[in-house]
Amino acid sequence: MKFPETGSSLQAYLTRITGKSVSLVVTDNSTSMLTVKKKGDAVFLRVHRMFLSAEDDVIGEIAEFIKNRKFSTPLIRLFIRENRYSLKKNPSRQISIRTSGRFHDLREIFDSLNKNYFRGGITSPITWGKKIISGKVKKRTLGSYSRSSDTIIINPFLDRRKVPRYFLEFVVYHEMLHSEMLCEETGSNGRRSIHSREFKKREQLFEHYDKALSWEKKN
Repeated sequence: MKFPETGSSLQAYLTRITGKSVSLVVTDNSTSMLTVKKKGDAVFLRVHRMFLSAEDDVIGEIAEFIKNRKFSTPLIRLFIRENRYSLKKNPSRQISIRTSGRFHDLREIFDSLNKNYFRGGITSPITWGKKIISGKVKKRTLGSYSRSSDTIIINPFLDRRKVPRYFLEFVVYHEMLHSEMLCEETGSNGRRSIHSREFKKREQLFEHYDKALSWEKKN
């Protein structure tokens, strides 16, 4: 299914099949590629330009997501992954991939988690981040997921003998969830929900969830 660049036909189509008043904005935003906000009977939808060339099944899943934001969106996630070439990249932010650490191998951990929790569906590269040699920091970012480069970055501070494997696995699993859950809802305040209720629910499916949180608090 192809829609004009303005998105007017897509807006009319979604209004018709959802039975809701849909207001559509087409963007080049590679950070938030599909967001839905509801206000009364009105639906405010923002989609990346790539969706104008999506097939019927993907558009149908968007319609279901509009009607029920708890609806699973595997086709939308797959479509985004397969069409990342259409996103504007910043060549100056190329990331060097390094998975082997002194004590932990990120590649091995990633592959194991991918098989056990994601059916091998996560394709994002993973790497240790850059080491920070400067003084103390009040709060460390243990891991992050970059949408612009589709890369999972883990703080090399965790590559230590005293850091248990299950805790590092939990950090990696957390960022893999971010990679998979590309469709983020916006709340009534218009802000993106990075750690939504659904995200937190899935986070707790990690086998050593309680033990990992306990170790983090103690250390």
